[in-house]
Parts: sequence; structure tokens; C-alpha cells
Amino acid sequence: MGKLQAVLWSVALPGFGQLLNGKYLKGILFIFLEFLINVQANFNEIILLSFNGEIEKAIQQTNYQWLMFYPCVYSFAIWDAFRDAGGGKCAFSAIPLATSAYSTTIGLMYSARLKLFGVLLGPIWLPILSFFIGLFIGYLILRTCIYIQQREHT
Repeated sequence: MGKLQAVLWSVALPGFGQLLNGKYLKGILFIFLEFLINVQANFNEIILLSFNGEIEKAIQQTNYQWLMFYPCVYSFAIWDAFRDAGGGKCAFSAIPLATSAYSTTIGLMYSARLKLFGVLLGPIWLPILSFFIGLFIGYLILRTCIYIQQREHT
């Protein structure tokens, strides 16, 4: 199973990458967690409202206590599928997805009140933006760690 294919299926639904990698128990566990968090947090309703520009309604529908679990489960499922498909050989390779999970959680915590350029992004758009910012920062940290490690070995 290709690493990219496992990652993309995990992006689509946490657990699918594990199923493709033949890790059935983990795959079923991630799918169960996805559905549990999704239902408890009202995630599909929040997504629907956000895509239709109804940010205030999305904020009112959000169960933040449950939705705050989602970034870590989502990011870890992607990382785990990538690793099981043969990726992640570098000691620091988990850093980008770990920092994206952290930054997405922070974005979610501020999503009900933080405005960017006067626009309230809400519980979908601010966390998505935060995910990519965290991924970029994590990639920079990863490259820095690899650089330092290589300098120590020369």
C-alpha cells in the first residue's frame, strides 16, 4: 500500500488508511472514534452550517468539549496510516502532524471569538487554517531537527 494513498484515505476518514494497510483493529477503532466524536460534537451540522456561511449558528451548535478531541485523533490517524505504510522512518517525522494537531486545537478554542480581518471564521474554517499553519511550522521544526542531527554526525 502506498504511503500517499494511506494518508489520503485517512484524510478522507480516519481509520480508512489503517484498513488499507491491513491494520483492521486500529482502523475500526479510529472509525469508531471518528463517529463518536462526530455525533457528540455535532460535527456534520457544524460543517454544513459553516459551508453555508452561518458561522454564528455553527458556533451555537458546537459541542467544544467533544470537538476538541477531533484534531488529535484526526492527525494521529493520518500519521499512523503513513507510518504503517512504510513512512516515518526519521526520528522526528511525527513533528509536523503533532504540531498541526496542537495548532488546530488552539484554533478551535479561539474559533468562537477570533476574527481575521474582521471575519469570524468559526469552528470549521479557523481550525482548518490552523491545521495548515501548524503543519508548516512543524515541517520547519522537522527540517531544523534533521539539520542539527546531521551536523552532529559530521
